[in-house]
Formats: sequence, C-alpha cells, structure tokens
Amino acid sequence: MKNFISVSDLNEEDIYKLLIKAEYYRENDFSLAEQLFVANLFFEPSTRTKMSFTVAERKLGLEVLDFHSESSSVLKGETLYDTAKTFESIGANMLVIRHQSDDWSKELKNLSIPVINAGAGKADHPTQCMLDLLTIYQEYGTLDGLNIAIVGDIKHSRVARSNVCALQKLGAEVYLCAAPGFEDEELEVPYISLDQAVEICDVIMLLRIQHERHLHKAETSNYLDMYGLTKEREQRMKKHAIIMHPAPVNRGVEIDTDLVECSRSRIFKQMTNGVYVRMAIMMHLLEEWGTINENYFKEYQTFTAIK
Repeated sequence: MKNFISVSDLNEEDIYKLLIKAEYYRENDFSLAEQLFVANLFFEPSTRTKMSFTVAERKLGLEVLDFHSESSSVLKGETLYDTAKTFESIGANMLVIRHQSDDWSKELKNLSIPVINAGAGKADHPTQCMLDLLTIYQEYGTLDGLNIAIVGDIKHSRVARSNVCALQKLGAEVYLCAAPGFEDEELEVPYISLDQAVEICDVIMLLRIQHERHLHKAETSNYLDMYGLTKEREQRMKKHAIIMHPAPVNRGVEIDTDLVECSRSRIFKQMTNGVYVRMAIMMHLLEEWGTINENYFKEYQTFTAIK
C-alpha cells in the first residue's frame, strides 16, 4: 500500500494491522527524531478530520505545512496536480488531501510521495472509516457477525460508502436506513426502517443530512420523529448496543440532543480514535516508502493484539 485512497484497496489483514498499530499509538508515546514534512491540502471545510490529522502529525513529531485554498494560487487557476507537485517540490514528504471531486486521486498517480485521502466528494472517506472500525472493535473485540445499521443521508455520504465496503469485508451484517430520496441503490445492502434497526442492531451509525450536496435543501422540521434517533427509539435498542456518528452532528435532527453524550454514545470516542488511526496510517506509509527506517517499529512489533 503506497497510498491510502480507499478501503476497497485493503484486505482484512491490512485493516487489522492498521487497527493494531493505532492501538499501539494510543497506549504509547512516539515521536520521530528526524525532520519530515506533511502538507494538509484541504479544499473543503473540515474541523474534525483536519484538526485530527494536525494533532496526529504533531504527536509524531512531523512538521505541518498548512494550506488554505482561499488564499492560495488555486484562486489564480492552479490545478490540484500543480498544487500537489508544488508541495512535493519544496520538500513535503507526504500529502493529506480533501477535495470535492470524487476521483481526484487519479490526477496524482505520478507523485513520488505518499498521498492520504481525507475525503473525496461523495465517494470515499477511508480514514473516517478506519476510526469507526477501531471504535467498534474496542467495544466488541470483533466485527464479524455484528449487526450494524447506517442511518441517514446515504445517497450523499462518502462515510456510508467506505463503511459498507469495510464492514462487509470484516464479516458484519450491514443494513441501511434512509428517508425517501436519501437512498443509494448502487450499494448492495438491504434497507430496513430505523424502528427495525434499533431492535436488531449492535451499532446504530447515524449520518448528517448533507445539505451542501443537495440540489434543493431537504425539509427537516419533522425528520427526527420520522427518521431520526429519538429517545423512545433509543430505549428499544439492545442493552449493549452503541450509537455512533461521524459528526458534525445536527442535534435535534438526526439524533435527539440528549443522546449525543448519553452512556451509549461513542461519538466523541470516535474523534479521539481518529488521532491514533491517522498516526498509524501515516507511519505505515512512511515505512512503505522507505522514508523512515524499519528500526522505528521494533517496539511496535511486539505489540500484537488490541487490548
């Protein structure tokens, strides 16, 4: 794995290796001794993903090259490829990219440094997927055989696409719940109602309504009662079941505000796990490219199980 673009590029072993490495960084302090640069190229707004990468980079001792498209040569017509080549040319050792195009990574095949997908249009969000997997694994010790419902604006969600792919690879039974018009029939996953899902599922994974990707703004005045996680629906969940959400959360729309930080919620734990997953991915790529010496991983290699 030379770049981290899509979970479809990973097999079950690849995924678990990254989860184990993420747990290592959660339990151990680690910092590189040499100076390396990572450029964060975010062409879309981001709070959690961008700040999570920044914290992960600084924990690893990496130098962060921050980029703001609104004050860059993008305004003069510079392409994504030329922006990426610029950072490569001035010494960046890795690029972390979020872009509104579904397939922007195809433009960057000839770079000589690794690239991480921090969000591609409606197509893929692989690092969010990995932190979701880690959160579920920490809870249950496995993903095989779990019943997991992804609920919300499926049609416009890159998180849904990534998670469906990875969860099925790991043996989970995946269901989708969506309001009319929010379905994506390209995903070969059964649709059920949220009332069904809360009674059979181990994980209820909610999604935000992505108004910015809609041609016409969706009506949300009664969305919570009809399609969201109300307190009444939460009370019918299995005793051990958990609530997840990639955030930002529209409180009172896809979830009752009192449930965002309830005992079942793992929403903020997901954010914490994002730092360690992104540390693991960056270090894995730096090792794969030979940018860092394998001796950095001698201690990690003795840490072989998620605790």
